[in-house]
Amino acid sequence: MSKQHLDSLAIGLLTLLCLAFGLQQIAIKLTLADIPPLMQAGLRSVGATLLLCGWLVWRGERVWQRDGVELWGLLTGLLFAGEFMLLYWALEHTGAARASVFWYTSPFVVALGAQLLIPGEQLGRRQLVGLLCAFTGVVLAFADGLTSGGQLLGDLLAIGAAILWGATTVVVKASPLGRQSAGRVLLYQLAVSALLLPLASWACGENGSIRLNWLSGGALAFQTVGVAFIAYLAWFWLIRHYPASQIATFSFLTPLFGVLLAWWLLDEPLSGYFLAALTLVAAGIYLVNKPNTRVVAEAVEAS
Repeated sequence: MSKQHLDSLAIGLLTLLCLAFGLQQIAIKLTLADIPPLMQAGLRSVGATLLLCGWLVWRGERVWQRDGVELWGLLTGLLFAGEFMLLYWALEHTGAARASVFWYTSPFVVALGAQLLIPGEQLGRRQLVGLLCAFTGVVLAFADGLTSGGQLLGDLLAIGAAILWGATTVVVKASPLGRQSAGRVLLYQLAVSALLLPLASWACGENGSIRLNWLSGGALAFQTVGVAFIAYLAWFWLIRHYPASQIATFSFLTPLFGVLLAWWLLDEPLSGYFLAALTLVAAGIYLVNKPNTRVVAEAVEAS
């Protein structure tokens, strides 16, 4: 049964999910010394795919079936694989805090893509102000990186990952995939990336260089079970049962958590310029995703 407003359960779960998503970059960064980036991303996708298949079987759903959206599913899988290839590479060249800010510019890609491809998804004045805030924040973050250590390559890779993430969301919303179950949409993305990322790792010569210990093993398990399986499914469950626009407003918490955790756990420095950039990007995410209260009220009255 769908609800019109977020209750205490949804708010608590959303906060935990944003914390988990923010911690993901920390886990990737901690594991890079023991597992190369593409191999790490591939192992994550393989493990999460197996878990998701087991979950679908437990729910009585067929894992492999013709549903008429195979090409759309393949496209989202390619975008998903490319997104995490770029993100894991980015974290080799930039800090987890910086990657969190740049990667979570994806809502602006979604807003612009929806404007072009999804009927009825028009940007209002508040959304335009949010885009301007975020753009200013990104410029500040780039400037801070150039003056404090030259992390331009990693920053650009994280931006590329954000563009692919946003493109994946737009494809799902604008295509027949949007009418599929959350498990099937996620399965397409995980399964394709589980095939492609290990091949990319092998092609880049990463094979045979895994060193597992309690830290890297635990961080990889968190990425696989905690984020790619549990957190993604929980996020889709929330979207199916609560207003998606209200859920999206919480996404501004993720870069905040990511930056604070990187400062606390990885001892990454935070300059005044970068904190200003973080504030502008987080404010932009909130403004772009915040539902129009007048429209919501009219919709409730009409129902």
